[in-house]
Amino acid sequence: MTIEDLLRARSGNACELCGAPDGLGVLPVSPREEETVEACALACETCRQQIRAPETPDAHHWRCLNNSMWSQEAPVQVIAWRMLTRLRDEGWARDLLDQIYLDDETLAWAKEGVEAVDELSVMHRDSNGAMLAAGDTVTLIKDLNVKGAGFTAKRGTAVRGIRLVPDNAAQIEGRVEGQTIVILTEFVKKSG
Repeated sequence: MTIEDLLRARSGNACELCGAPDGLGVLPVSPREEETVEACALACETCRQQIRAPETPDAHHWRCLNNSMWSQEAPVQVIAWRMLTRLRDEGWARDLLDQIYLDDETLAWAKEGVEAVDELSVMHRDSNGAMLAAGDTVTLIKDLNVKGAGFTAKRGTAVRGIRLVPDNAAQIEGRVEGQTIVILTEFVKKSG
């Protein structure tokens, strides 16, 4: 039997995180190198994509952790703890994080992976602390003098399809009056 077959038997052919029956695949839980049943979870495509892209978690989707965090399987517990930690700005996630229990070895495994993700990712937040993602629309909260372009970006201007500056959480890029400019996140509010 393959690892996927064993995981499907363990999970009853459902995502071990959200319970979805479709798009299932093996999700190795880092930083464990070996692909064994003890180091992997069976997860749907939505869960796998959001775990691999830490800057764009859909908080509503992860409410499923209310149930899956109680799994007896260590890889599922690790993923639940990591996602709740990533979403700790949400009140419900903070409450669940206070309730979850992991034994010392599993907690060390969970923390090891979070530190690796934190080193690689930069979280962009608007002036209110809302997480920004590439493609979002933001609104300027003050007039900004655009140096070198000869215009002022007015307060209330919507900037659509922003790009995140990968190594600087305080900056995003967007098009205003036909020009791509760098904007400080402290001067924008997420729209929508």
